[in-house]
Amino acid sequence: MTGLMKEQQHTLSPPMSIPPTPLYTTATGMFRQSHESHLCLFLFVLKNGAVPGEPVKKDENSRRGNWGNQIEFVLTSVGYAVGLGNVWRFPYLCYRNGGGAFMLPYFIMLVFCGIPLFFLELSFGQFASLGCLGVWKISPMFKGVGYGMMVVSTYIGIYYNVVICIAFYYFFMSMTNLLPWTYCNNPWNTPDCSGVVGSGAQLNGSLVNVTSNLIAGASEMVNRTKRTSPSEEYWKHYVLNISDDIGNFGEVRLPILGCLAVSWCVVFLCLIRGVKSSGKVVYFTATFPYVVLTILFIRGITLDGAINGIKYYLTPQWQKVLDAKVWGDAASQIFYSLGCAWGGLITMASYNKFHNNCFRLDSIIISITNCATSVYAGFVIFSILGFMAHHLNVPVSEVADHGPGLAFVAYPEALTLLPISPLWSLLFFFMLILLGLGTQFCLLETLVTAIVDEIGTDWIIRNKTIITLSVAVLGFLLGVPLTTRAGIYWLLLMDNYAASFSLVIISCIMCICIMYVYGHRNYFKDVEMMLGFPPPLFFKVCWRFISPVIISFILIFTVIQYKPITYNDYIYPRWSLAIGFAMALSSVICIPIYALYKISRSPGATFRERLKFACQAHPKWGPALQEHRTGRYAPMASEDTVEARPLKEKEEQKEEQKEVEKERKEEISLTIQGSNGSTNTHNNPNPSA
Repeated sequence: MTGLMKEQQHTLSPPMSIPPTPLYTTATGMFRQSHESHLCLFLFVLKNGAVPGEPVKKDENSRRGNWGNQIEFVLTSVGYAVGLGNVWRFPYLCYRNGGGAFMLPYFIMLVFCGIPLFFLELSFGQFASLGCLGVWKISPMFKGVGYGMMVVSTYIGIYYNVVICIAFYYFFMSMTNLLPWTYCNNPWNTPDCSGVVGSGAQLNGSLVNVTSNLIAGASEMVNRTKRTSPSEEYWKHYVLNISDDIGNFGEVRLPILGCLAVSWCVVFLCLIRGVKSSGKVVYFTATFPYVVLTILFIRGITLDGAINGIKYYLTPQWQKVLDAKVWGDAASQIFYSLGCAWGGLITMASYNKFHNNCFRLDSIIISITNCATSVYAGFVIFSILGFMAHHLNVPVSEVADHGPGLAFVAYPEALTLLPISPLWSLLFFFMLILLGLGTQFCLLETLVTAIVDEIGTDWIIRNKTIITLSVAVLGFLLGVPLTTRAGIYWLLLMDNYAASFSLVIISCIMCICIMYVYGHRNYFKDVEMMLGFPPPLFFKVCWRFISPVIISFILIFTVIQYKPITYNDYIYPRWSLAIGFAMALSSVICIPIYALYKISRSPGATFRERLKFACQAHPKWGPALQEHRTGRYAPMASEDTVEARPLKEKEEQKEEQKEVEKERKEEISLTIQGSNGSTNTHNNPNPSA
């Protein structure tokens, strides 16, 4: 123990070291030393990104940097893929589309579409070590796909952080003895309000009395013909103070605006050093949600009626398997929940080391973890909702909801039925915050990396923090309109249109470009050079045929099943729907616009020659580091190799310079004359004169 203390004192910074005294022989002294040592260790890791006493690992790519280890990348990818949709969308889709029967098409779509696309994007970014813009050196004409990914990530990043800020607000409001959405005796409540617990006048405010009046409150609710829950009125009339129309912005909700500032500050601070700092943060943000889910699950299954909720969630209705809508929902959920075509997967993989095995551990395990989390979250959600339905004596379907309605209305109301409800509320909203932050980290890093890689100067690489701060400030300002009284309308409009069918089109074009324009044989060789083995036959078939077909099916299904967006009883006006379609098209339109621009700037006498040149891989396409440019990317591989020509020309110029210098030396030696061989006539052009 004494040697360990000396080692800690030597490793930690001098200001925090503690001189050895007899105090260390006592339990109190040992606790004090341990406390200060851990505090200093935390500060050192936060500042330097390394643990004292451990050898500092050198980045393979010193210019861009790499993940500290593979675990950081895996946890970041898990945090990116596992988001709010796993909690508030999947359970609802599952019970609506046949319960346990929905699992069959869901996992089929995971195997044939989700995992292959996930592996494709990871290998794409890792091979080039570039973000979602730089990777399109593979075929410069398709760089518009990268710009489309940036536009989508911008839209999502703006409204996603607003959802996180609302979760922050509910988290802060849960720090009380009694949740503010428990009763109907508040200034914002209406006469239609009816709680699931007894009125505040009947109770003395203690949690024991709240629990004892559950049955009375439930009976009162059932007797009413029209019921508005306290949590719904708290959400509409207090948190949002929602206006009557999307065009009626009203004033900014200052508490929400303040929480939005807090949310962006947290995101910026966690990304202040790029993947070096976010890679350390995800050890907590990507793992603690599972701790909270487990706590809520254990608490939920011990409640009365929880089994009914879980049965409602899982009971298979096999006849729905024959419904095309069920398969469409399964494919869409897999596609959107994994974060394909957002640009985040390409960006995160670009910080991997070149020979990292992104197939076995990364692609398969992360994809399966994402889907398993969705299923697990369903147990947590429906155990609590089953308990709520049991107390209200109503079917589970009447209390089930999805999206913001589940996160900020249905589930918070169910939590009021539990003893020590503020504790469970704190845990639930803290989990939502962490789930949202994991995705938001990658969205912001995607934009920053794309900008830094595109400009590529030494100054911007050294000052990447300034770019991160600028993007965060801009994201905060663009999110301010969503904190007004009409903000929820715009948030749902962006959620439904900004990242809907546009993602499907982007992903489909990406597959076509890599497999058919660049060439599947070329890409398979690239993956083999990177991993040491070619992609399995299954993935080759999926990339070329199955996945594009499924993506096309998702697109067709999305168009056929399209319905104008509504929010409860509110119907969006046509002008707002036009804005929604404009947001959706703004990302897709980048692809043809940039393609036409690239073709017009390409050399060639005819349109066909220009098109062919624009589709060819850029000479700089390939591994980022010279040490990895082997085989057909080797500098002297072939005189006809496009990638080798610039390097070959440089080598030829060096050889020519050597020949010129050699000839000059020979000429100088001939001009040296004299009887003793020491007379230098370099300054005399006629030595015989």
